[in-house]
Amino acid sequence: MNIQVMKLQITKTTLDAIEPFRVLFLNEGGFQFVCNKCHLYGWADTYLFTVDGINAGYGAVWGSDKREDRDTIFEFYLQPPYRGMASRIFREFQRTSNTLQVESQTNDPLLTAMLYETTRNIYAEAILFEEQYTTRLAVPGVAFRKRKTTDDMGDDDSTHVLVRDDVIVASGGLMLNYNIPYADIYMQVKEPFRGLGLGALIVQELKKEACHMGRVPAARCNIENLASKATLLKAGFRICGFRIRGTIKQ
Repeated sequence: MNIQVMKLQITKTTLDAIEPFRVLFLNEGGFQFVCNKCHLYGWADTYLFTVDGINAGYGAVWGSDKREDRDTIFEFYLQPPYRGMASRIFREFQRTSNTLQVESQTNDPLLTAMLYETTRNIYAEAILFEEQYTTRLAVPGVAFRKRKTTDDMGDDDSTHVLVRDDVIVASGGLMLNYNIPYADIYMQVKEPFRGLGLGALIVQELKKEACHMGRVPAARCNIENLASKATLLKAGFRICGFRIRGTIKQ
């Protein structure tokens, strides 16, 4: 039997060169991609994959601990006809980029499969959330509004606040440096006012703000932050995945 050996080439390239593949990746995934900002801020190197001279997909690396290191694969996409070659292409990509780790969202099945296949010491860093239902939470005497220029916020650059008796009790906002149409919600409740349901209330209101902007609300929290997890679930989010990391087997 004659077995045709396909010629595989992994080439470091520019973001513009692989942008059409990134559009396919993000549209196919249908989720907030938390590392999207790595490209926006120039924190990533990108590689084009060609098979027998035909563009088949791309990958991206960054430094997960030190951004300048470029030691971690965080993005890996192949056109459907080439996914049967995923293991071969991924291993060659790892060798070419000289990376040591892989990071993936578990709602990205292709890269997650490669992570489980090629790494060890796998652990989850963060929980990912997506919108599930609309809540109607309220806390008597507490109002939600935009931050004013006269508000004493200190180092807090949040755009929205909760106020009770003219005192800011919680703050938060939306991060828009993720892939469109997603907006990532962040919030904090001042320590004396915790345990009163204010976290879930401000998340609920920030979800509305995202929708008014034509954005899809999303969120994430550290795997060990049980308080934030409970808050996001109470505010109508559900868990849609995890951010995981592993060390490439040598």
